[in-house]
Amino acid sequence: MNHRDEALRFDYCGDTLIGILSRPARACDTGVVILIGGPQYRAGGHRQYVLLARALAAAGYPVLRFDYRGNGDSGGERRTYENVSDDIGAAVDELQRQVPGLRQIALWGLCGGASAALIYCHERHDARVVGLCLMNPWVRTEISLARTHVKHYYLRRVLQLEFWHKLASGQIALAALRDFVRNLRLARSASASPGTQLSFQDRMAAAWHAYPGQMLLMISGRDYTAKEFLDYVRSEPAWAGAMEHPRLQRRDLPEADHTCSERPQRASMQGAIVEWLATLSQGHASPLDAASDTQALAGQLP
Repeated sequence: MNHRDEALRFDYCGDTLIGILSRPARACDTGVVILIGGPQYRAGGHRQYVLLARALAAAGYPVLRFDYRGNGDSGGERRTYENVSDDIGAAVDELQRQVPGLRQIALWGLCGGASAALIYCHERHDARVVGLCLMNPWVRTEISLARTHVKHYYLRRVLQLEFWHKLASGQIALAALRDFVRNLRLARSASASPGTQLSFQDRMAAAWHAYPGQMLLMISGRDYTAKEFLDYVRSEPAWAGAMEHPRLQRRDLPEADHTCSERPQRASMQGAIVEWLATLSQGHASPLDAASDTQALAGQLP
């Protein structure tokens, strides 16, 4: 093994945060902070964050994954993806303390973690963060969810003969029909009138458009959160032109679910991230060849 995992404790405003640093034997000058999404902790669904951190560390990138305050083993009042910028800043500081040779940082986030990364950039403008890797970003509202269900589920269902057989025979419950009607009404609704404070989606959009670094957008083909994000970006004025960002790369994973829980899709996701991270360090010596590491990922993971 060419890396090791180290447990860390670091403080912010009197609260103790718990993290795990995956430290390569020979580290690149680019580090990665993994941001959790949803009410999880640093391991992630299907141990996704553990496996990702170790794969990136095997490619030479120091990786810190940690629990936000009030989540997992970290102390303090519970935070969500909308208000963890202080926690992210503390984690970036800690990674630089632990690996003094780091020149730059990339943030990786899934779902709410991707949202948190953009909100952090909107609030902090941290020059150390030169790359954002955003997987299936979370932009959900009641209306956007209804539109996603109508477009990607109900419209497909009404074209299936089986649906009409079940409807005629009474096999489709009234509750399901009520859900369909409710979603259809919501999908046709206008978005809520904006208030004086920017919504978290608008803060994400502002950061996206203004971000001066490199971005990698990863989209799982078998995930409604990803479909909802793409539909939202196409329909909301604040996101107009987002996919034309000059430093944006997009990588689609057609067979992947939300967390890339299956081994082939997980290896593809990890390989794409290694390739992208190598572009952040162009012109700087790297201890490992990213292309060969990408080919080896599928065989090295448990």
